[in-house]
Amino acid sequence: MLPLLTTAQMREADAVAAANRGVDALVSAAGTAVALEAKRMMRRVYGRRVAVVAGPGFNGSDGRVAASWLRSRGAVVEVVDVANQPATLDGFDLVIDAAFGLGCSRPYVAPRIAPGTLVLAVDLVSGVDADSGAVLGEPLRADVTIALGAIKPAHLDGPSAALTGELRFAGLGIVQGSDDGVVEDRDLEDLLRGDGDDHKWRHAVQILAGSVLMPGAAELAVRGALAGGASMVRLTSRGDIAGLVQLPPEIVHTGAGEIDQRCRAVAAGPGLGPDAVQWLFDRLADVQVPVVLDADSLDRSLIPASIAPERRWVLTPHEGEFERLTGRAVPPSRFEAVRALAHETGCVILLKGPTTVVADPDGRLRVVRSGTPSLATAGSGDVLSGLIAATIARGHDPFSAAALAAHLHGRAGARLPVYAPASELTSAVTSILTSIRSRTPALR
Repeated sequence: MLPLLTTAQMREADAVAAANRGVDALVSAAGTAVALEAKRMMRRVYGRRVAVVAGPGFNGSDGRVAASWLRSRGAVVEVVDVANQPATLDGFDLVIDAAFGLGCSRPYVAPRIAPGTLVLAVDLVSGVDADSGAVLGEPLRADVTIALGAIKPAHLDGPSAALTGELRFAGLGIVQGSDDGVVEDRDLEDLLRGDGDDHKWRHAVQILAGSVLMPGAAELAVRGALAGGASMVRLTSRGDIAGLVQLPPEIVHTGAGEIDQRCRAVAAGPGLGPDAVQWLFDRLADVQVPVVLDADSLDRSLIPASIAPERRWVLTPHEGEFERLTGRAVPPSRFEAVRALAHETGCVILLKGPTTVVADPDGRLRVVRSGTPSLATAGSGDVLSGLIAATIARGHDPFSAAALAAHLHGRAGARLPVYAPASELTSAVTSILTSIRSRTPALR
C-alpha cells in the first residue's frame, strides 16, 4: 500500500525524516528522483533542453538538484526563479514544475508553454490545494507528477486530479506507516490465504441475487464469488431462474427464506429488481455476518441502526446510487463525501469509478486506481459484489476485503479484450491469482 497523507501529516513525516537524516540528504534524494524521472520521460538526457521553474521552498530545492544532475549529464538546463518567471517558456523539451508544492495556499499562474512540451511536476502541480484538490490560479497540466514521500489527496481527488497526468511515486524512506493508502499490485498477495484444516463451510458465501427479469446477475455474482475463493456458494433468487441461466454445478440454488448461518458473508442485490427492498428486509433482519449490498439493495432502510465492527456491511454504489443513498450529488472532492457516508451509516462505503474510493466508519481510506473503461459494462458490478463477499469469507475484514477485491477486479478488467462482456472477468481473476501464487514461493 502506498501511503496517502494530508499536508499536516506529510509535514510531520518530513520533520521526523529531516531530524534523523538531515535536510540536505532528503533534498538530494528527492532531486535525484526527479532527475531520474525526467530522464525516463525524455529517454535520453544529452542535448535535451530543460527549464526548471523553481520556487523558494523544498520543491524549488528539489528542482535545483535535478537541474544540476541533468546538466552534469549533458542537458541544456535553465533554472527559472518563480519570482521572475517569464510569461512564456518556449524552445524546451521538458519543463520541470518545482514552483510550489505542499502547502500552496495562493493563486499561481504558470508560464505558458509550447504545444508538445513535456511537463514534470515535482510532488504536486504548482497551484493546487494538496488536501482538497482545489485549483488555485492557472497551473500547468503535467504529463507526469512524481509524488515524493507519500501520495497526496490532490493527486487523485478534486479538480486537480485532471492536472496530475501519470502519477509516479518515490517513497524516499520518509513515511513509515499510514492509516490511509493507495492499493498496489503486491497487496493482492494477501488474497491467497488458506489453512491446513479448511473445509467447504470455512469460506462459504450466500448470495441473494437474480430474478426472472434479470437472471444473469445471479450467475455473474456467484461466478465472482467462486473466482474469489468462496468454498461454497448458496444462491437465493426472486422467482425460479434455474432454467434461465447456466449456473455452475457447484452452486446450491435454494429457495429458502433464511440466511444459512454457516455462511461467512452475504452478497445481496444484483438483479433483484427495484421492488426488492421488503423481500431483502425479511431475509437480512437477523443476519450475523458481514453483508455486501449492491445494486437494487442499496437502500438506507435495510441498514441496521448498529453494526458491530467485525460484522461491518459493505455498500458499493456508483455515483447515481450514491446520490440515491444521500440525497445529494457526489461532489468534486469525493474522499470526504465517502468518509462522511461511512460515518453516517456505520458501513464500509465503496464508491465505484475510474478511481474507486473505499472508506471505513473509523475514517480510514483506501483508493483503488486499477479501474479501466472495460469495467463500464453491464454486470461488472455483480462480479465485484461476489468477489468482495468471497474475500470477506476468506478471513479479511470488510474494509480490507472491499479494497483488495476492487483492485483485483480492476486488474482483471485491464486484461479483457476490447469490448469483452463482464462474464469474462472471472477467468481473468483466476489467471491473476494463479500468477501471483506461481511467483510467490511462500504460497506454492
